[in-house]
Amino acid sequence: MFIRLFSVTLAILLVGCSEPPKRQQAKEPEKSPEPVTGRRAFYYIYPAARIWAPDCLVLQVRDVNLSDVKSEKGKAGAWQVTFVSPSRARQRSWTYSVVEEAGNLHKGVFAGLEESYSGRSGQTQPFLVAAFRIDSDAALETAVKQSKAYVAKHPDMPVTFLLEKTPRFPDPAWRVIWGESVGTSDYSVFVDASTGAFLAKAH
Repeated sequence: MFIRLFSVTLAILLVGCSEPPKRQQAKEPEKSPEPVTGRRAFYYIYPAARIWAPDCLVLQVRDVNLSDVKSEKGKAGAWQVTFVSPSRARQRSWTYSVVEEAGNLHKGVFAGLEESYSGRSGQTQPFLVAAFRIDSDAALETAVKQSKAYVAKHPDMPVTFLLEKTPRFPDPAWRVIWGESVGTSDYSVFVDASTGAFLAKAH
């Protein structure tokens, strides 16, 4: 009886040893961070702004060009959105970034410090979130259609984005800027952020 039991046990061990070792599943390589559109970044940020102030209005949306994530096709690695609260007389900016980067830029949604807000300053006016319907990639497409000659002469020039409402137009407008900033650019195009219509060029 003992010999038979020993034989069965030995047979089970031999079968177990004869099975090839299970291969560990190779981990898929992490995808490189990809840029996002302005509207997508905005709606990552908006819930935090609503918690901060339920009456928040949009003051400005702008892209933040990163060294580690290339901006392309109306998308950027990071965006900054500034909101104001009329009831609290305060304003606050948030960033959304797809990566962690030097200069106080953190991955995901990150809140800046509150500042005082005493109403409209300069030309920029706050506007309702519902007026923001057109995304940055669509604004770029419209701007490029209106700028074929300029784009052909400057194919490698970086493009930046600024969304604001000013008395110049009835709706908030995307300013699609060829160059690093408004101050250094010699050409930009305004696109209505509510309807997507071409509005004007600035030279």
